[in-house]
Amino acid sequence: MNFFDRLHDRIRTVDSVVSVGLDPDQSRIPDHLAEYDLPRWAFNRRIIDATHEHAAAFKPNAAFYEDPDGWRALEETVAYAHGKDVPVLLDAKRADIGNTTRQYAKILETVDAITVNPYMGRDSLQPFLSNEEAGIFVLCRTSNPGGEDLQDLELESGEPVYERIAALADLWNENDNVGLVVGATTPDELEEVREIVPDLPFLVPGVGAQGGDAEAAIEYGLADGVGLVNSSRGIIFAGENQGEQFAQASGQAARRLKERLNQYRE
Repeated sequence: MNFFDRLHDRIRTVDSVVSVGLDPDQSRIPDHLAEYDLPRWAFNRRIIDATHEHAAAFKPNAAFYEDPDGWRALEETVAYAHGKDVPVLLDAKRADIGNTTRQYAKILETVDAITVNPYMGRDSLQPFLSNEEAGIFVLCRTSNPGGEDLQDLELESGEPVYERIAALADLWNENDNVGLVVGATTPDELEEVREIVPDLPFLVPGVGAQGGDAEAAIEYGLADGVGLVNSSRGIIFAGENQGEQFAQASGQAARRLKERLNQYRE
């Protein structure tokens, strides 16, 4: 089975499309974990234990692991998540040319899926796209306010850049392994992208700390029931001021988000 087949099974098993973002900002990790050899791993392990029954996937962001101890923490995190039968999507937004992008794509030997940046064109993504078992989420319309600086620019054809990206991603989906990143903070554009690509699963960030539209995320984010709605800070730091009980609060936050989203799932 490819990634989206496995994700489909995971969604059915836990009755959830929640993606839990594992972004262990070291300035926000509880003080009592500082004594551990790898505090980020100690933090993530507790978050995984508390949230895995509500998680369709875990989504670590590479930016929080880009140092020697961080990569060790990430490896432990991925292995532990897999031990809980939860797929791991690395939010790395990779792409480059030639042997550089081939090197980037080797991370798919460790994680199940990855986010990629399409702005250098298809050749920059080919090593990812050719991996039939992995999931490749192409940045399309992101949830940050500045996304409109480039993504909303109108082409000569009259379509905005993000719509062209959606159409290209559909063409690139020769191995049925491509999805799109489309933010919940722009629900009208989320709907427009869904009309262009009716069959691609979406990774929908922005529901949580960014206040995105949960109903739109479900209505337009899922393709045949498959897709992910991500929350990072809203879950993992839900118990930020609760000391050693922080993970319990995270588990409750993940369950609440699952229940909130399931109101709109068929």
